[in-house]
Amino acid sequence: MGILGARAGGGSPSDQMDGNWLVLETSGRAAKLGFARGGAIVRAVQLDDARRHARDLAATVDGFLKADGLTPRDLTGVVVSRGPGSYTGLRVGLISAKVLAYATGCQLIAVDTFAAVAEQAPAEAQKLWVIADALQGQVYAQRFDRTATGWVPFQELRIVTVDEYLPWLAGGAWVSGPGVKVYDARIPADCPRAAEADREPRVESLFAVASRVPPLSREEVFALEPLYLRGSSAEEKAKSG
Repeated sequence: MGILGARAGGGSPSDQMDGNWLVLETSGRAAKLGFARGGAIVRAVQLDDARRHARDLAATVDGFLKADGLTPRDLTGVVVSRGPGSYTGLRVGLISAKVLAYATGCQLIAVDTFAAVAEQAPAEAQKLWVIADALQGQVYAQRFDRTATGWVPFQELRIVTVDEYLPWLAGGAWVSGPGVKVYDARIPADCPRAAEADREPRVESLFAVASRVPPLSREEVFALEPLYLRGSSAEEKAKSG
């Protein structure tokens, strides 16, 4: 569907990222928004934890555009993080991106959140596990390998228990992602950790990965859903009840 982060790697944004681009990262507790012009992020802001509603994003986007004398129809496209992450946050980000794409006809590029985290890995890392807390003693986990063209997924994203995951940490692989903070005490001491500031995706990293991901077709925009691999908390509770 053209929305995987398989082509994530190094280098500068491609020509497809020229123009005016909005970047939405809502996978974490705090939403991050960026505005790019001419292939580079020129404005970025992080909203506080309580401001993750569509109306808050809309007000921030409006401020970005007005600062440059633009309207939504002047957008070339929208880059949005599709997960994994907060179910509510992801839905807000994706719905906002889809509404903009439908209303203005601009392009939409969806980026795997873990691909953006891999983009931030230190230069000395060659193998990288990106993890996030999936609750109930489980983790989201995906390994990336550095190649001549940059980071590529070694395997598909999966949800496993922490006990299943820990034996995979071997061979000098680095570990990054928001799950490091949660499970740091259980990660082997000889596994290098990415710096704390690099474990959460930044709008600059999403934008860089997006330069190597094709825009979605109209049909793909319509079908786009969060990369969550499980139901919402309410759905999970309903099943267990």
